[in-house]
Amino acid sequence: MPVDNEIYNAPGDAWWDEHQPLHALRTFMNPARMQYFKNVFAERGLDPAGKVIIDVGCGGGLFAEEVAGLGASVIGIDPAPGAIATARRHAAGAGLAIDYRVGSGEHLPADDAYADIVYCVDVLEHVTDLHAVIGEIARVLKPGSLFLFDTINRTRISKLVLIKLCQDWPLTAWMPTDLHSWDQFITPAELRGVLARHHLREDGLTGLKPGIAPPALIPLMHRVKRGKISYAEFGRRTAMVLSDDLRVSYIGHATKSTPVA
Repeated sequence: MPVDNEIYNAPGDAWWDEHQPLHALRTFMNPARMQYFKNVFAERGLDPAGKVIIDVGCGGGLFAEEVAGLGASVIGIDPAPGAIATARRHAAGAGLAIDYRVGSGEHLPADDAYADIVYCVDVLEHVTDLHAVIGEIARVLKPGSLFLFDTINRTRISKLVLIKLCQDWPLTAWMPTDLHSWDQFITPAELRGVLARHHLREDGLTGLKPGIAPPALIPLMHRVKRGKISYAEFGRRTAMVLSDDLRVSYIGHATKSTPVA
């Protein structure tokens, strides 16, 4: 069954309202993402301040605002006009000058070799043409520049955790129905092959997992589903951490090849 991406065009603020499921990304995913990004920047001696960074699939701006806080010049791109409108309003209220643009990953509204860094988080497993999206990311990156990403591995355990526990089973399901489709999850080997085809060299992968064990996680799923705690609080209590385990979610980075003279 394909994913239902219409949730990103839902009326109202589905992103910054702490009682909406999408807001959990801010507290559940973003701390580990930012830790990983900063680790990669440090390893490469890269200061993001002043760099042009494109956020592909930025949604309501939950992570774009954090990257902008590092002093980067952020361009957020998303195909959902409602999400872009929300992102613009929130950034304006926060005094952040983020350039938000409506556009798809398959046709990014940015010039060739324009960005110093591109990232794509919680997006690749939602697209219908992975090759087209990665090809566009490679196009807008400067040679030798950095691509960062996270996505979901297609394994039995990811099906159990993210499809059955989080979406299907009535007692624990806290994500919107059809938010994810297991068939669209991407193995590291598959992603590595797509990156290579578009002259992006994968430079490292790290696992992502909840910071608490399943026996403690499952009751919290039940509580957030029943409205006993907010999605923001659920995310804080279960926040993802970096791990050696790639079986469910993983985060990584790649470099665009420099053309041979």
